[in-house]
Amino acid sequence: MSRRKYLGTSLALAILAGGFVVSPALQSAMAGELSAQQIIDGLKPKTRSLSASTRSSLSDADTAFIQRVRGQSRSLSLGDRQQMAEIAAKRPKVDVEINFDFNSAELTPRAEPQLNNLGKALTSTELQGSVVMLGGHTDAKGTDDYNQKLSERRAETVKRFLVDNYKISPDLLMTSGFGKDGLKNTADPYAAENRRVEIVNVVEKEHAAK
Repeated sequence: MSRRKYLGTSLALAILAGGFVVSPALQSAMAGELSAQQIIDGLKPKTRSLSASTRSSLSDADTAFIQRVRGQSRSLSLGDRQQMAEIAAKRPKVDVEINFDFNSAELTPRAEPQLNNLGKALTSTELQGSVVMLGGHTDAKGTDDYNQKLSERRAETVKRFLVDNYKISPDLLMTSGFGKDGLKNTADPYAAENRRVEIVNVVEKEHAAK
């Protein structure tokens, strides 16, 4: 067992055995909460070349699609969702766990620290002005239609939080619901971690205004 894993296991056992009071920061770290800087690092483009085409990794068709669906109020069609998923697969993303209770699109108190870190990251000098996709997901319980609508509401809930609390332009926050497609925990389709919102940097800030 590595020293890091041994220390982490020992700390967890000590907390359980001794009933120690754990600080909020330590609780966040143990729960896998990402800091604002970790979110920034995950969403920044991984550039290996100075060429604009490599930086954006978006085809002309992708760019035209993003411009078409940005800011639209209606839900994306099935075809648009599929194209959005294909684009998202090529873009910098971070698995920010903004979890929801079963059958709910309401934010819980435990989600707010992570949402605040996300808001700080998206308004940082590194990311401010980027076009970001908020992709809602559900667990596997329920019908496809119900889960699709629930996932869309979850993405919209996160968007509303960021607009209201961090004054991010709605035009920079795309939302898409993916229902129960793309489960995070495929071994347990009903697990809580499947009820989440994925964050994708669709267009970095130097290209977003084009």
